[in-house]
Amino acid sequence: MVRTDSRDKQNNTTSSIDSDGYRACVGIILSNKQGQVLWAKRAGHSDWQFPQGGIQQDEATETAMYRELMEEVGLQSQQIAILGCTSDWLHYDIPRRYRRSVRAQAIKGQKQIWYLLRLLGKDDDVCLDGTDCPEFDEWCWVKYWYPLQHIITFKRQVYERAMTELEPLLTDHVAK
Repeated sequence: MVRTDSRDKQNNTTSSIDSDGYRACVGIILSNKQGQVLWAKRAGHSDWQFPQGGIQQDEATETAMYRELMEEVGLQSQQIAILGCTSDWLHYDIPRRYRRSVRAQAIKGQKQIWYLLRLLGKDDDVCLDGTDCPEFDEWCWVKYWYPLQHIITFKRQVYERAMTELEPLLTDHVAK
């Protein structure tokens, strides 16, 4: 199930888990100048996905995006341009079998603000092993809509909504 609700428009901050049991996160669609997007394989797994991660208590969504971008793909703010973000939270439920811990059992799912970014630097700037526990162990550039056919089923609707909303921004940017 995918839902939307309003984020705090004043300071764009959130608590990490809302009263409905959704963990606040950011999702990142990183594009290159050809309009392809970064697709990354989760470390130690066969699953591929876009970079994403949780928002810390009282952290602004954009701040969380920059932190996750650095932690997961080793990029700093000056190496990317923000093309836009989704206008609202997108939600998905996590099936119980995918919840990893006792704490996670209390989390119903995730609510995400998605960012569309453009890599300003070189492919070599992407660094997956910049932390003690890397999220990803492989990455590649793929056509924009490729992830919809390859993401785990329970995330598909959120990917589709985010990508559909953000795609015109990429089209405008690549066309220039």
